[in-house]
Amino acid sequence: MKIFSGVETEIPNYSCDTSGTLAAIVEGLPAEESIQISSIFRIYHYPQISFTSQNLLMSDTVKFPYFYRTVPSELHLSIGIVKLLKHFGWGWVGIIACYKDLRAVQILKEEIEQNGGCIEFIEIFNNEKFMPTDFSQFYKRIYTSSTSVIILYCSRDYIWKIFENRDYKYRTKKVWITIHERDFDSSYSVDRNLKNDTLAFTVTKKNIPNFSKFVREVNPILLPSDFYTLSWWKGLCDSQCLNSIRRSCNVNTSLTFLPHCNTKYLGSSYSVYNGVYALANALHDMIMSDLGNDTMWSGERRFLDYLPWKLHHYLKNVQFKNGLGEDVSFDENGDITIGYDIINIVYLPNGIQRHEIIGSYNPYAPPGQDFTIDEKVIVWESDFTETPPQSRCSPSCRPGYRKLTREGEPVCCYDCIPCAEGEVSNQTDSDTCWKCPEDQWPNQKRDACIPKVTTFLSYEEPLGIALTSISIFFFLSTAVILGIFINYQDTPIVRANNRDLSYILLVSLMLCFLCSLIFIGHPNKVTCILQQTSFGIIFAISLSSILSKTITVVMAFHATKPGSKLRKWMGSKVSVSIVLSCSFIQIVLCLAWLFNTPPFPYLNMHSETGTILIECNEGSVIAFYCVLGYLGFLAGISFIVAFLARNLPDSFNEAKYITFSMLVFCNVWISFIPTYLSTKGKYMVVVEIFAILASSAGLLGCIFIPKCYIILFKPERNSRKYLTKTTGGNI
Repeated sequence: MKIFSGVETEIPNYSCDTSGTLAAIVEGLPAEESIQISSIFRIYHYPQISFTSQNLLMSDTVKFPYFYRTVPSELHLSIGIVKLLKHFGWGWVGIIACYKDLRAVQILKEEIEQNGGCIEFIEIFNNEKFMPTDFSQFYKRIYTSSTSVIILYCSRDYIWKIFENRDYKYRTKKVWITIHERDFDSSYSVDRNLKNDTLAFTVTKKNIPNFSKFVREVNPILLPSDFYTLSWWKGLCDSQCLNSIRRSCNVNTSLTFLPHCNTKYLGSSYSVYNGVYALANALHDMIMSDLGNDTMWSGERRFLDYLPWKLHHYLKNVQFKNGLGEDVSFDENGDITIGYDIINIVYLPNGIQRHEIIGSYNPYAPPGQDFTIDEKVIVWESDFTETPPQSRCSPSCRPGYRKLTREGEPVCCYDCIPCAEGEVSNQTDSDTCWKCPEDQWPNQKRDACIPKVTTFLSYEEPLGIALTSISIFFFLSTAVILGIFINYQDTPIVRANNRDLSYILLVSLMLCFLCSLIFIGHPNKVTCILQQTSFGIIFAISLSSILSKTITVVMAFHATKPGSKLRKWMGSKVSVSIVLSCSFIQIVLCLAWLFNTPPFPYLNMHSETGTILIECNEGSVIAFYCVLGYLGFLAGISFIVAFLARNLPDSFNEAKYITFSMLVFCNVWISFIPTYLSTKGKYMVVVEIFAILASSAGLLGCIFIPKCYIILFKPERNSRKYLTKTTGGNI
């Protein structure tokens, strides 16, 4: 009310000052008082410029339409603190706050959690009711916490009440992030045992050009003063003052050393300077814009009467360069467009106190340039086991691991588990692992994807060499047996067992052994087509020959009976016709397979861990099993017929050998199906080759080895006389 009245005695709704009209108020009151008087200034439309209040509520232009400030809003402070935490990887913090800062603390908490951080505790104390006896319990809570970073979100003197308490020893091995609103002292008392563990956010403070000279030379008598102001000026006469601001004056009384005499920036002088010059420039812009307007200049009193509400418009849009060449303006909320300096408070052993600017945060700077920090100039306390200190609820998860949040605990408290098979993580503290591309596989550490090893059954590997050797061995063995049969083609045992069918069977078995070699080596389009079709057709010829042999044995027995009509069906043409007709059906099946969905080379990336298997895809599984099914059908018919004819007279009986050979053949291929389906990778090819070789060798051994034994080692049994006996050897 004194401000509005213009005199010491308050007179509501009257202005008694004759020296001039009040244009605006520049104040440095605490936030609570600034909010209270703002409601009065709003009634009269007086602009209010604060150089101290950072209260975020006052950014509300609806409730505080005439409020401006030359310090940033606390909203920006919260974001700056979060950026500092992220830079050092401090994801586990504690917060100590004053009761009056609850709203700002809530915003800080939300910002920390949104950026992946967690808060171990929030301690709120009432500034007015906090008793000295509460400090011990308060510090024990801090000391027993697992976090290494404490955010102290309090204003002015409350911070120093905590730091200067006798329980200060509990600050050991904790980093403190504070709001530093005081000026910077240049010295400290060594016996206080202060530690280099504090990073402070402070409104940008700078020395104004020629301001120190003004302080030294100005006559305080010319300035408004009271007891405290006079004491401030007298304090500058002390010999301990810095030379830049020490005044030359005679003071008769002894002075108590005042803190402002040992400071670097003279309090909030920079913010006051910007506020005063913003107001001056707004007034200048208003006057210059109204020059020439006769209605406004018709009388001095009329102009002054409308000054406050008009000035508000120009303050909102004021832009100028201050004495340091910096651009000064207000944003849409009336906040000045400057940021914060980040200070490292360093206490040297000789009592010197330094304040190193290690970084800054300016929310109005372009993205990527808003936050800067220089870790090299930070001085850390020697108590820290590592620098910069770490503050995490759980140790970092190395690449190759992912985080698994513990149930019922904050997201920052987690266990590290290895990535699952086929997945990797190449970042520290990865929330998830991701699958490698199909042609790649995790390395041993599971922190990078590497190309999969390409594999197939090659001729160079031991298994390929073994199978190739076995195939060639049986091929040569069959060729030798064929040579023996040709050499002894006119002997009774060769003639009695249908010589032509034996030749066809032996040649087809030779091809069976050779066709297994097609399955070995790098698959390509040609070999994939030949693998299954050649195998199916050649085996069909072999089984057709065996079926024809079996039918021939039965027909030969019944043809010997008197008056039998089967005599005219005896001969090689009938036998060959059976072979051709049965083989033709298989050829038709294979051609239909090739024309519709032929086999093709395929890169199988899933059958075997960490490898790409080059294999032949059947194209149509149905066609593949139809070919196998037809072979099974031929083998089954041959087995049944041979089994029924096993007791025919021995002179014509080859059925026993065929029965046993079909039993071996069927057992091999019945075992093949489940084994093939349960095998992965190139071993599927090995299983199929083994089935081909085993079944072919079974036919060769069961049908032809006994005959070769008689031909070579029992020639006396290879005679017509021996075969015509009613009791003779098996053929």
